[in-house]
Amino acid sequence: MEQPKWTFGVTPLPEVVDLAHELRELTNVVLALEIAPDELRALTEQVRTAREQLARAIPPDLAPRIGPELHPDQRAYMDHSRDVGDFNPCFPLYSLTCADDRADGEVEFPLSYERPPGIVHGGFLAVFFDLVLQQLNCDLGVAGKTTTLALRFRRPTPLLRRLRVTAHRTIDGDRIHSVGELLDGDELLCTAEMSAVAGRVENLPTVSPRRAS
Repeated sequence: MEQPKWTFGVTPLPEVVDLAHELRELTNVVLALEIAPDELRALTEQVRTAREQLARAIPPDLAPRIGPELHPDQRAYMDHSRDVGDFNPCFPLYSLTCADDRADGEVEFPLSYERPPGIVHGGFLAVFFDLVLQQLNCDLGVAGKTTTLALRFRRPTPLLRRLRVTAHRTIDGDRIHSVGELLDGDELLCTAEMSAVAGRVENLPTVSPRRAS
């Protein structure tokens, strides 16, 4: 019988998803600027003002509101089991379909993830594979904490190009073993191997729902 998807935390606010997209795209635009137009300086001041105003609405304690001893001053914990880039612009966006212990998807890395000229920073590839391989686990209903993650860089990974990702996993006792590949057409760019604990979703701590106001 198919396992239900593994989730842990509240869903992101739609407004946060919209903002994450715009912030990522804005960052990609300003990184390509060669001069600082007046609009950039005005925008920086607007963002600074908005940040100061929005900070008044966040909880005083930024620790996540999970576990047996919940405190009302803490923040709601966002579900990080899949599509983290949708609500956090620090993480890459990708598409992924998971079934039968396999995953297939696509990703395109924008300028935000550059280190060598025109090339994706290797650290972001590690983040990307951690997201993909754990989403495969979560979508198939058995997941847990990452214990090891090893990458092998075969070719430089280009920016601004639609790339293909594939992954598969096996479960051996209380361990999940996953392997992923990133490809540019038929050319293998990077591989990743991950081990994770095969946890039980019912053993996760309590997650407090988002407050209505």
